[in-house]
Order: sequence, then structure tokens, then C-alpha cells
Amino acid sequence: MSTAFSSLPLSGACLDNLSQLGFSAMTPIQSQSLPAILAGQDVVAKAKTGSGKTVAFGLGLLNKLDLSVQGTQAMVLCPTRELADQVTKEIRRLARAIPNVKVLTLSGGVPMGPQMGSLDHGAHVIVGTPGRILKHMKSGRIRLKPLNTLVFDEADRMLDMGFEADIDAILELLPQRRQTLLFSATYPEQIDAMTRRVQSDPLMVTVEGSEAQEKIEQRLVEVAPAQKDQALLAVLAQYQPESTVVFCNTRRACQQVAEVLEDAGVYVVALHGDRDQRERDQTLVRFASKSVSVLVATDVAARGLDIKDLSLVVNYDIAFESEVHVHRIGRTGRAGSKGRAISLAAGGELHRVEEIEALQGQPIPRLPFAKLSVPARIDLVPPMVTLSIGAGRKSKLRAGDILGALTAKKQIPGKAVGKIEIADRLSYVAIERQWAKEALQVLQGDKIKGRNLIVRMHR
Repeated sequence: MSTAFSSLPLSGACLDNLSQLGFSAMTPIQSQSLPAILAGQDVVAKAKTGSGKTVAFGLGLLNKLDLSVQGTQAMVLCPTRELADQVTKEIRRLARAIPNVKVLTLSGGVPMGPQMGSLDHGAHVIVGTPGRILKHMKSGRIRLKPLNTLVFDEADRMLDMGFEADIDAILELLPQRRQTLLFSATYPEQIDAMTRRVQSDPLMVTVEGSEAQEKIEQRLVEVAPAQKDQALLAVLAQYQPESTVVFCNTRRACQQVAEVLEDAGVYVVALHGDRDQRERDQTLVRFASKSVSVLVATDVAARGLDIKDLSLVVNYDIAFESEVHVHRIGRTGRAGSKGRAISLAAGGELHRVEEIEALQGQPIPRLPFAKLSVPARIDLVPPMVTLSIGAGRKSKLRAGDILGALTAKKQIPGKAVGKIEIADRLSYVAIERQWAKEALQVLQGDKIKGRNLIVRMHR
């Protein structure tokens, strides 16, 4: 099976764009699913985050667009706003070779008004969460007659989060004749039942995590429940990771672990369901910008999280499902780099460890707790600081405007400026820690695009 994108029936402009984006060859999920997707066949694919599934369904739905037809031709359902935002960005990148493609995100947690205004101008592709999309569909603002492609992204998490009723209601309103693509990290009975209900003779594609796991150094630390906090501190002190995600099974554990780390001097943020949308957005931006060292999260809250250089994953709690463990650790060791995952297991969790080892086909090497040194404090200082700016996409603010304001008078070197993120009404810029105070003074003292804007530092 060829892994060259040129073996697919894609336009020259699309192939040139893929080359410019750095896609040299198809990943396994792409090579196994794209020929069927481009041929119009229904596909159900079991693949974890980082496998390249967004490119697979993104190329498929874009290839079928007819820009002369008004209305929504493709819809992508996602479990969280963060994942929907990430998918939208990737589809827009893939669509650069197609002029005037409109891709719109419709997710909860943000006001309806601006979304309604955007819908009035039409959208070829809609990406969003089931609840918010259903609200707009019921209002009649989405023209669905031309819809030809429906995508379920991370379908297992949508069912876990209770979206089944919303999904059923959406299906009632969609055209019966369509291509349906379903992607899921795990394949429980619920997903099997769903594919039989929403798809027609789908091609089943399964990409196991073994190749990625070979790039991930795993260790298991067996401890008593009361020793987990000490073990976590010892692991962070020993490995000194630049960026770490710590997974907990509950919101309460998330908050408690974050407090333990903060007391030990760690720059840490927690991500769980009790956060409002603005807090969630800010948390993810700060972590992605390397302004905090550790993110403590539940599995559901971390869906859609895409960090390119994640040094370490720690399973503070062992996942209830073996496939979720594989999904967690797959967030490190991306893009050919070596990853590391440490799991902390108390006595009652060891049977779940055995199930994980059976799934992976090999034991997880043990790291004796007695060999770890537990510090009183940890010297983990992130390299960047995040500044927020009180304007965004709705105000026509661009990344170049922020970079220009920082470097125009040469007070801040360009290499000191990190990731710039433009949201609808807020923007964020990461600055090397040594330049942060000076950058704050520059942005507070000078106008950006002719306006004085509110700028804050997030420590």
C-alpha cells in the first residue's frame, strides 16, 4: 500500500499545500482510510489522538465540496470545544489551496449571538459540539440540504459525556443520503451499536498503538495510596520535565494534586469540568505556551489537548479502561521524538495494570519507590510567561500586530517571542521569562493597531 499522498485522487494544488505543510507521507490511519473516504465509502476507524485522523477526514470532506452550492456540506461533531477548535484550525490549513472555503466552529461555552451572525453568512463546513450544533439546527439557521459528509470525531468520548440524545436528534434532521465517518480511540459495545445505526456497510480500520508505544519509555511505581503525592514529587524532581500532563480519574483528585504541586513550588494548572470556558481556554493556552510546567487533568477535560513537545505523562490514577491508558501515554513521544510515561499504582489498582499489560502485550518495567528521592520543593521553572491582550479576532487583531508592537523599537528581541494565540475577544502571547516584565511594559505603554488595550501577565 502506497504511503505517498500523490497516489490519491487529489488536485495538484492540494498536493502542493500538503507538501508545504510538511506532510511527506501518509500515516497508517491515512493510508488505510483515505482511499475509501475519497471513494465515498462509510468508514469506522479506531485510532488514538496523534494518529493523523483529522487530516484523513479533513481531506475527504474538502475534496467533496462544491463551492457553487450554498449551505453546509460537511459537519464534524466533537466532544469538547477545545477539540472542535483544533479540528477547525487543521481543516482551514488543509483548505488553503481552495479559495473562499468557510469553516465555522459552533461550540458551547460561548455566546450564541456571534455564532448566529456567522451562520447568516453561511458555512461550507461546520465543526462543533453536539448540543450547540443542535440548538442552531432547531432554529433553522443551518442549511442542511446539501450536506454530504458527517464526521464523528472521538465518538467514544461523546457517548461517555452523555451526548447520545443530542446526536440522535441531529441525525433526525440530517439528509439520509450521506457519507458517515466515525473515529474513536476505543471501540466499546456502544460504538459498535452506533456504527450499525448510522452507517452503511462501513470499512473498519484499526490502527494499534504499538508503534507509538515503542517510542515511549514506560515505568510503573508501586506505592501505598498515601504515598502517591510523594511519588509524584519524586518523579518530577528526578526527570525535571519541561512540560508534564498528570492524569487523575476525578475532578476532586485533580484539584488536590494541583494544590500539592503548587505548595511544592511547581508552576501548575488544573483542567477539569468545574472550570468555565474562559478559564479552560486560558489554562490550555498557558500550558501549550510553556508558561506552566504541569497540567493536571481528567481524561474528558484533556480531550483535544495537542501539545507538540510533551516531555512526560504521569498517571496519578490508573485509568479504568486499558485503552484509555494507551490513549493517555500516546500524548508523549509525538513526531518521532522519544516519550516518557510514569504510572503510580496503589494496591487496588494493580489488577488494572495487569489488564493494560495484557493489551500492550508486554509488562511495564517497575521503578522502585525506594530508589526515588522525595524533595521538599521542586525547582521547575517554565521557560515562558503568557501575556493576555484584551482584543482578538473580532477586532481584526493579528499575530503580526502583536509581534510588531513588541519588536518595533527593538526593546524585545524577536527570538524572545513564543506562541501567539488569537481568540475571538482575547489574544495571548508567550514571552521568554527574562523578557516578560519588559514586554508587559511595552504593550501597556504603546498602542496596538492604534488602540490602548488591556494587557495582563499570567504567572
